[in-house]
Amino acid sequence: MASPVDRFRDLLRIPTVSHADESEIDWPAFDAFQAALERLYPGTHAALEREVVDGHSLLFRWRGARTDDPLVLMAHIDVVPVVESEWETDPFAAAIVGEGADAAIHARGAIDDKGALVAILEAVEQLVADGFTPARDVYLAFGHNEETAGGGARAMVEVLRGRGIRPALVLDEGGAVVQGVVPGVTVPTAMVGVAERGVMTLLLTAREGGGHASTPPAVPATARLARAIDRLHRHPFPTRLAPPVRAMLSTLAPHAPQPLRALLRSLAVTGPLVAAVFARLGPEMNAIVRTTAVATELSGAPGENVLATTARASVNIRLLTGDTVEGATERARRVIGDPEVELAVRHGSDPSPVSPWQGEAWRRIATAVASTLGDDVVTTPYLQLGASDSRWFTAISTGVYRFTPFHLTRAERDALHSHNERIRVDVWLRGIGFYRALVAAS
Repeated sequence: MASPVDRFRDLLRIPTVSHADESEIDWPAFDAFQAALERLYPGTHAALEREVVDGHSLLFRWRGARTDDPLVLMAHIDVVPVVESEWETDPFAAAIVGEGADAAIHARGAIDDKGALVAILEAVEQLVADGFTPARDVYLAFGHNEETAGGGARAMVEVLRGRGIRPALVLDEGGAVVQGVVPGVTVPTAMVGVAERGVMTLLLTAREGGGHASTPPAVPATARLARAIDRLHRHPFPTRLAPPVRAMLSTLAPHAPQPLRALLRSLAVTGPLVAAVFARLGPEMNAIVRTTAVATELSGAPGENVLATTARASVNIRLLTGDTVEGATERARRVIGDPEVELAVRHGSDPSPVSPWQGEAWRRIATAVASTLGDDVVTTPYLQLGASDSRWFTAISTGVYRFTPFHLTRAERDALHSHNERIRVDVWLRGIGFYRALVAAS
């Protein structure tokens, strides 16, 4: 009989890779993944109602004793592309590397996000086999294109909204159990995202008449564009402590050494200083205290001896809670200070609403953490730095959280969207217990 790890590895071997250009997607792989779920989790498919939404997203309903205030557990089926030459193992072989506590499954999607998806299904399959009926309805919402458009999650939200369903608790991927994220704080912390930053792409365009590169003008379009990018880089957004970050630091203050403890306990006074210091402590800390902007795509002339008639740059901006797409665009315009550089928002969404870090929904998460992931783990609010499908669910729920119940090292977190993505076997198995405890408490 197959074990949970066997089933996990089977699903990791199916290359459900998403692409912004959907014509490049291997849709039969997504069909194969759906068929594998039916085969590997017969109890779940017998006890829960399943519907396919937006072509390949899966929405399950587990009827409970009551239909009000349901729980929604989210994950996504798709994974990002790989560069196979950069991997030490085949990214879709799901090889186990190492032994004992160090044994880890190396595969694209091991953490992002099939680790959570399969752990959820394992928990549900176990509870169904035990004859368990939840106190309230439980939904499983598995989007198929979180890494690109997120249309599957939006479509599932519309299905639920149309049925008048307002979940009490929605849990998606997000923070993990980590140590040392806040300098000086060594206690293991469950970083539960209560909000996530907004995301936008600003398109900068500079134009000129063109011609031969042997006779360039004083300020060619490429130089004008480069100057604009440099000005954005040299004048970053100001630092500040958004409410979720302030709550995180206050929660961790008792576990920090002096003099950091005193600083974190007096944020009403020391907040500006703490934010300024954190901005210098590396990319992750910088990103929690300011809106960030970085040029990610550049284009110019079609040939090396041709002047660019149009030079363009895409600037990816991640908005701190409290900032807006409109405000960030206007600030970029002022900082660039060049009317010859056109600015246009290619797409953008404001930061998500902030879910409460008090109340019943929060207690359920914290209780499940303490009972399954370690009673020494401190559960803290957290501002999620990246975007997830959960942002769409804020339209129908005020209790939307982002947490993946796995103990992850810095190196493991760095492997997300990179080569050698992996998760330790015992860490993944422990995560099943978290989802089981959360469902049992619903």
